[in-house]
Formats: sequence, structure tokens, C-alpha cells
Amino acid sequence: MSFKDYQFQPFIYEALAELQFSQPSEIQAQVIPVIQTGKSLVAQSQTGSGKSHAFLLPLLDQITSQAVTQLVITAPSRELGEQLYQATKQITDHHPETIFVERAFGGTDTHRQADRLDNHVPQIVVGTPGRLLDLIERQVISVHQVENFVVDEADMTLDMGFLAQVDQIASRMPKELRMYVFSATIPSKLQPFLRKYMEAPEWIQLNNQHHIADTIDNYLVSVRGRSRPELLFESLTIGQPYLALIFANTIDTVRELYQFLKDKGLSVAMIHGDLDSRERRRVMKQIQNLDYQYVVATDLAARGIDIEGVSHVFNYEVPNELEFFVHRVGRTGRQGMPGIAVTFYTPDQEKDIAWLEDKGIRFENKDIKDGQWIDAKDHAQRQNRRKPQEVDHTVKGMINRTKKSKVKPGYKQKLKRNIKEHKKKQRLQAQRQNRKQKRQANKERNRVDY
Repeated sequence: MSFKDYQFQPFIYEALAELQFSQPSEIQAQVIPVIQTGKSLVAQSQTGSGKSHAFLLPLLDQITSQAVTQLVITAPSRELGEQLYQATKQITDHHPETIFVERAFGGTDTHRQADRLDNHVPQIVVGTPGRLLDLIERQVISVHQVENFVVDEADMTLDMGFLAQVDQIASRMPKELRMYVFSATIPSKLQPFLRKYMEAPEWIQLNNQHHIADTIDNYLVSVRGRSRPELLFESLTIGQPYLALIFANTIDTVRELYQFLKDKGLSVAMIHGDLDSRERRRVMKQIQNLDYQYVVATDLAARGIDIEGVSHVFNYEVPNELEFFVHRVGRTGRQGMPGIAVTFYTPDQEKDIAWLEDKGIRFENKDIKDGQWIDAKDHAQRQNRRKPQEVDHTVKGMINRTKKSKVKPGYKQKLKRNIKEHKKKQRLQAQRQNRKQKRQANKERNRVDY
């Protein structure tokens, strides 16, 4: 398909030409026609799939210069909000009439914003739930005539405790509101909100949610008792990354790694939730200007923050929430470009690695020798070699009885029959359990209720 098939207004095509976008991604091809029909939807897709433009293109195509707020978009963080704001502005700047787009998130001057909104009613508002609700309650922004409401990164909004504020915002909008919810996952706690505001929405779920781009080399490296910081430093200096993102699970670890790598003489920045908004904006701008070669971050940077040119991703630690693995790795290998993702793990994380592999993630086992990546032994083979032979205590008890000095005639033949029957029952039980698990997995994949 081509974007020309959607019959957008000319200004949309001007914006697409500036972005050098010619063909829609999979999520865009599914979402755009639904929005054009005026139907609400819930779309589940991973980071990096192009979902922002999936809703921006058809919704901005409908915007008019009428002085009422027509479209509201919420994001769970200032960084995500800023990214959506910039993407929105890039498109609306091509509109033949003046379209006002207002930011509504922390770090902005509230008095100056109130003065600006007194003079101009924004047709579009992009914001975080807390600041947006505050502006609505102070009657600085009116949402009574909003036609379209987008909740982006809904699962992250839920995890960060903002869903109640989104609920209050939606309750102030018209009953005939069209709502569009985008999320990487659809947790059960999100479902009551969806039922409250969306009647029979269209559901779009991309297959292969845990797919990693084919252009990414996905390395798995065992720490094996080595110094993890030194192993990271050695890995970072292989091949001179263009821009490397290093993910750790806690703010303290990010700070420690930042100082360690800085002391090693690397050009490194850090991003985490404790930085104030001004500092985070400054660091993000410097990163986008390529002032740094290495960035150490918590998972804040994994969910939708667009840092262009990432050639390498390093999972210094396996994420506590395994679903975040794809969001992290998805920062590289974008738009057909090559990328390398490196994950450090320890033997006690074998189950986590197996879970990721069950979801379709494929690793290459690697190690470092003479400053180069080399192939290593498969972690599953090492695990199986260490795994002791499982003892069937029932069979063991039967056999132990034969060691007694006196047994009844024919006992050994009876014992053989009992052991054979016992093992047959075990096989049948295992087969039933396997079929049950497959049925349950199929049921989860095919479930579309909310």
C-alpha cells in the first residue's frame, strides 16, 4: 500500500514527503482506515512500530481552524509528550491555516501558558494526565467539544498511577467521543476503563508482538563471575558504537555506571526519573545533537522516547519486567538500519532467558576474546549438562524392595509390570498436561474480550 490510498489532504502529504515516508507500516495500515471510518479502537503494538503516525495522520487530517479544542492526546511522561508534540507540530506546520498545538506537561511556565491560552484556543492539546487535568479544572482548557481522544502508552499510564486522572479527563468530554487507546500490552486492570468509555471498539493486535527486527544481532553474554562493569566497558569499546544505550534496572545502578564509564574517559550521559524536567530536556537535546556516544538509562528511555541513530543497546541487567526487553532492544535496528543488542545474564537468570526464548526471542551466545566478539557455548546446553537426572521416587521405592533378602515368588515379574504401568501413567499425564497448556495458550492468543 501507499499513503496515497488514504486520500489525505495535501498538507499531510507535504509532511510525509518531509519525513520521507512513502509506505505505511503494518500498524498504520490497520489503524488509519478504522479512524477514517470514525470508529473507536484499541490497538496493541510494540514500541517502534510507527503507531504515533498511525493516529496522528488520520486525526490531523480532520482538524479545522475552528477555535475549539478538537483533539486531546495523553502520554504518561513528559518525554513521550514532547515527542508526540513535536510529531504533531511537524504535520500541522504544513496546514494551510493556523493550527494551535498546546503542550500540557510539567516544566512549562503556568502563568505564561495561561496568558497564551487566554488569547488562543488550541485545536490540539498534547499532555500528561496530571497537568492536563489541572488545566481543565482551572478552566484554562475546555474539553467539552473534543471529538477525538487518544490515550497513548495506556499500560505505562496504568503502571505509573495516572489512569484515574485519564478517567477524570474523559468524563468531562462529550458522550459521543471517539477514543483511541494504544498500548504495548493490555493488562486486566485496564479493562474496566476500556469498558466504561468504549462500546464495541475495533481491536487491532499485531502478530509477533515479541518480534525483534531482523536487522538486529541479538547477543547473549554470560557474566560468569566476572566484573560486570569491566565486562560492559570491554563490550562498549568493540567496534566503536555510533550511539549506545545502556539499560540498568535502578536509578542507583545508572548513577554508578555513569560515574564508572565517565572515569574510564567515555563520553557518557545518563537519563533517569530523578532528573528534574529542565535537566532531562537539556540532556535529551544534547543526546539528539550527538554530544554523547554513550547513554546510561533506566527503562524510562525504553518506552517510546525517540533517540535517533542508536547503533547498540546493552542490557546491563535483564529487566525486572521481562516485557520491557523488547522495548529496550527496539531502540536500535529501526527503519531497516542494522543494530546490535547485548544482554548480560547470570546462571540464576536462565529461567528469564528461557521465558524470552519461548516468546520468540532468538539469541546468539557470545563472549569476548582479544577485543572481538566470538561464538560461545549455548546456555541451554550448559544448563542441561548441569541438571541432575530426575529421580522417580515411586520407581526407586519399588526397586529397593527387590534388595530385601526374601521376596515372594514372582515378585520381580510383578514389579516390572508395575514399573511399566507407572511410567505409562506418567507419560499419559504429561501428554494431558501438555495438551491443556496448548489449549490455554491458544485461548489466550485468540481472546479478544476486554
